[in-house]
Amino acid sequence: MALMSEYQPQINPWFVAHKRFSTVGVALCVMLAFWVGLNIVCGGIVVSLFPSGDYPAWVSLLASSGPLYAVAMPLAVLAMGNVPALETKRFNLGAKRFFTLLVICLPVIYLGNIIGTVLSDLIFGGQSTNRVAEVILDSDPVSVFVFYVVLAPICEEWLFRKQIIDRTRRYGEKTAILLSALTFALFHLNLYQFFYAFGLGLVFGYVYMRTSRVRYSMIMHAVVNFNGSILGPWVLSQVDSRLLTGELSEADMMRVAADPSSGLLIVGLYGLALFALLIVGVALMVTNRRKLEFYTTPEQLPDGLGARTAFGNPGMVVYILFALVLTVWQMALV
Repeated sequence: MALMSEYQPQINPWFVAHKRFSTVGVALCVMLAFWVGLNIVCGGIVVSLFPSGDYPAWVSLLASSGPLYAVAMPLAVLAMGNVPALETKRFNLGAKRFFTLLVICLPVIYLGNIIGTVLSDLIFGGQSTNRVAEVILDSDPVSVFVFYVVLAPICEEWLFRKQIIDRTRRYGEKTAILLSALTFALFHLNLYQFFYAFGLGLVFGYVYMRTSRVRYSMIMHAVVNFNGSILGPWVLSQVDSRLLTGELSEADMMRVAADPSSGLLIVGLYGLALFALLIVGVALMVTNRRKLEFYTTPEQLPDGLGARTAFGNPGMVVYILFALVLTVWQMALV
């Protein structure tokens, strides 16, 4: 008996890691497939129920986001069930550290947004638009709050931070964070959002890696979405839209500027606050870059092998290609 066990073949750890990363990629493909497929089905149902096209904003948001959060994401987690999660000790994130990382998100968002907008205009010849921004502006605040400020942060952080990082962190903390950020960015299927979603994914991933408490990244995500989908649009709605687009004459602009009720004061204060936080965020990013902590994990892959193992497997390659094809398809339809 001892002789038989002595000659049993040893399982290659790299092969196991490669297979597990591929399983995660397959699970994300399942999520995209069910999300897009059910979106088409639900969209058809909405059209049949409201042939005139006149229906509440929450109906559209429910038809697009409902299948994702209720069906596609849970199926993805079930599909990656064979990849074991690594149990780790949980830590609290102090208020000072929390707000430092939250403020750092601001320059990440603005830089990523600029890159995404410029590339979108170059690739699509200025013919595409940011469909998420249009949906937000066309929807009522309550629906936007429920779907973008509450449900999106909870469901997306649960999948892309907790589920993916817990299942891949054993092979390297940086590899797991990078995988979480890239899959999260691709999941948006929108070039306008890709770069800042990737940057935010790195920040949120680091927060989860150091705390193992998903509530912190959920709150950060909710704050970011609240500013972009509720607070920002509300502030801009306080002024004449023609002022923002430059359609007013110089005389009309002077008249609006002299009117205390024009909303310019609110816009000015909001812009000043964002600019100040942007400068502080850049300074914090520079001064805190050496304070980032990463630790060696139980099954750490050698330098250079981690990224190749995480991304160079059939499941993840198919997910990346699938997401890119859907991104081009969605943006070409706009």
